[in-house]
Amino acid sequence: MNSRRVILGLYLLLFAGLGVTGTYLFMDARAEYNRLEQVELLNRTRLAEVQARLKSQEKVLDRLRNDPEFVDRVIRKKLGYAKPDEFIFRFED
Repeated sequence: MNSRRVILGLYLLLFAGLGVTGTYLFMDARAEYNRLEQVELLNRTRLAEVQARLKSQEKVLDRLRNDPEFVDRVIRKKLGYAKPDEFIFRFED
């Protein structure tokens, strides 16, 4: 009878140890899952921002391909070009 109690005690101790180890591993996995969810949310936010910027750049590219007046305006503004009968005045800020 005494050996039965020792074996039962060992089984209970083993079961408790497995339970504590399982709980620790579960908590660790849960923390990693929460961290990965935060990373995913950040990446989704960045993706939305980049997609919005891409859409804006695609609109500009389309206008550069199809709108000669827009191309003329961009060239004049960015490169400082002028028509032969025009003067460009530059002022320092």
